[in-house]
This record gives sequence, structure tokens and C-alpha cells, in this order.
Amino acid sequence: MPRMNDVSRRRWFADAAREERPDLALLCLLVGMEADPGLDESGIDEAQIELDRLAGQLPFSPGGPGDWAAALARLLGERHGFRGGPADYRRLESSLLHQVLRRRRGLPILLSVVWMEVARRAGAPVYGVGLPGHFVVGFGDPYGGHVLADPFDGGRPLSAEDAATLVSGATGTPLSPSMLTPAGPLDIVLRILNNIRAWASARPERTDVRLWALELSLLLPSHPAELRYERAKLLVERGEFLTGARELEEYAEVVAAVEPDAAETIRRQARAARAMLN
Repeated sequence: MPRMNDVSRRRWFADAAREERPDLALLCLLVGMEADPGLDESGIDEAQIELDRLAGQLPFSPGGPGDWAAALARLLGERHGFRGGPADYRRLESSLLHQVLRRRRGLPILLSVVWMEVARRAGAPVYGVGLPGHFVVGFGDPYGGHVLADPFDGGRPLSAEDAATLVSGATGTPLSPSMLTPAGPLDIVLRILNNIRAWASARPERTDVRLWALELSLLLPSHPAELRYERAKLLVERGEFLTGARELEEYAEVVAAVEPDAAETIRRQARAARAMLN
């Protein structure tokens, strides 16, 4: 099967992000398509089938939230060995769902996606929890009786004290109730793309990865406006001076009404980018 071109992939991603109920697994796999030339439409189908297969190995309606969490831990954490470690933060594959399904290793948020997608297919009351610095999953009613689990640690159950320790270790701040709010599919995808951008930013030779992660982020219905500025500066950094200058000027127009000084700084950056052609 021939590989889809950039326009077709991006259109598929944009359309999927605008569905009334976005398919989290599909969006994550479309992110993987940008990174992996070997991933095509049949590969996406195979990954979805693998999630279905794993879900079929869960017991039927095992009980309450704690029972669901325990069943997922036995299946994914113990039987299939899904978990993570420090080395996984250094690999781009740890942010790509199809690779996480193959390697059984990944970042906390991608392992949580596996848990959520497998559990959802089996009918579990599951949701993602985007704690600062560490993504986990919840079972049950997020505003009442719920159980938290850490897929990165093989599904270790998390008490309120455990969650507070994770947050304080990552941010130095206490756990607040708002941090336990369920994360929506598009919030999860944006966080994954942010992780990929951070990975690429630490590797100057991988501006290509940083660029496509930015461009996918900009296709989401809701995204931080400053991503446009970051993309424009990156284009200049990559030597695309005219395109970068034009996008800097467009962004300056957006911020001029509220931050005129910042807009003028951005315009100067645009002029400097154009001057690099002389």
C-alpha cells in the first residue's frame, strides 16, 4: 500500500480531531504516521485490532473501579509487561502508540492511552488524569468514588497521598482537586505533541520532528496561539526565511491589539529574517 502524502495525512488528522467524539487511539496513531515512514493505513488497522485483542482478554464486568484497575494491572502490567523506565524518556518511540504496543514500553501518557483504550473497549469506566509531570488513569466516578493507577509502574494503585507525592515531586506544589479532572482526547493528544516537541527541542538536529509536532498541534481545534510564533521562528531557524518572516508578520498582527510592544519585537524579527536573504 503506498504511503499517504503529507496533505492526505494532515487532512485525516484534522478531520479526526473535529469529530464529535474524537477517537483517541486513531489520533495517536496518526501522530505515529508522521514519525514512522513504515506506518501505513494497514498498520493503523493492525494497531486498533491489537487494542481490541487485548480488551478481549479482560474478564467480563469484573466489578467496581478497584476491580477494573486490578484486572488491567494483571493483564497489561503483569501478563503483557506494559511499563516504563527512565530510558524511555530518551526515545521518540515512547511517544508513538504503535511502537508502544509493539515494545510494551513508553512514556506515562502513552501507556495510559493503552490502558484507557483497552479498558474502554471492555466497558470499563475509565478516564485519563493529567497530573503535572506524570499522566495516570482513573476508574469509576472522577467526582466521587474513583481509583487511580499508574500504568508507567505496571498499574500500581495510587492513593491520594501517592498522587500528591507525584505532583510535589514534579512541580514542588501540592495536589489540588482540579488536577484530578478527566483529560479529554484532544487535551491528551496536545500533551503528547508537547512531549514530542520537548524531545526534539533537546536535539537540534531533529528540527524536522519539532516542525511536524507543531504543525499537528496547530490542526487541533483548540491550541495555544503562541504555537504559531514558535513555528514561524523554527522556519527561520531551518532556513525558510521568507515563509518564516511572513508568518512572524501575521502573528504580529494578531498580538498587536493587546501587546503592541511585543508585536513590534516580532516585526523586527521578521525584518531580520528577510535580511538573511540579502
